[in-house]
Amino acid sequence: MKLFIYHTPELTPKDTKPDCAIAVDVLRATTTMATVLNAGAEAVQVFSDINQLMEVSENWPIEKRLRAGERGGSMVQGFDLGNSPLDCTPERVQGCRLFLTTTNGTRALKCVENAPTVLAAAFVNRAAVVKYLVEKQPETLWLVGSGWEGSFSLEDTACAGAIAHSLLTHLNCSEAELAGNDEVIGAIALYSQWQDRLLDMFHHASHGQRLLRLNCHEDLKYCAEIDILDVLPIQKEAGVLVKN
Repeated sequence: MKLFIYHTPELTPKDTKPDCAIAVDVLRATTTMATVLNAGAEAVQVFSDINQLMEVSENWPIEKRLRAGERGGSMVQGFDLGNSPLDCTPERVQGCRLFLTTTNGTRALKCVENAPTVLAAAFVNRAAVVKYLVEKQPETLWLVGSGWEGSFSLEDTACAGAIAHSLLTHLNCSEAELAGNDEVIGAIALYSQWQDRLLDMFHHASHGQRLLRLNCHEDLKYCAEIDILDVLPIQKEAGVLVKN
């Protein structure tokens, strides 16, 4: 297995695709995806464009449809939910399809949706992701951070590093054997520095600070939990993720 980490969707190669691609948007899209599927949602369907989301979701039964949208950290006006994983309770989402658009995370998924296998990862489901990768052992693996509007984000790269760090142990290999690019070494080092202080790291991160200004303190605490959900969002058709 060769692992490549890309800090943002814009940095991924355009002329090739991996055997497996994993989108990471810790704050908060991929955390929300794992949470909503764990709570019993039928699927999560992602959109970069709000108008397209409205058009497609209009054809879905209203009692089975939840529109979730975030721009700049705040809920899209007129939607049922924002992008808080804490709102995704079983009572709210059981049996529904979540139609989701966010500033960054849905763009990361769109950029890799043509890969044979597409997953969504966050700290909350890191162990489930690693278990799948160890079982399947894809030859080439991309971890794509969402970043923030095209720029690097601490939390997504640290999560990619957490996955890489765990793979080293489970595969009993060296960093040199696993790493396909320098970003892998950097991500492992970043995670190693902050692994016992993830919430502190979120407080340093620009998007974490943005969410704190929006009073999303509890969201940050939840997103900093590691290995708490045994759920793996996997793409079953372009843009549609279900519980594996």
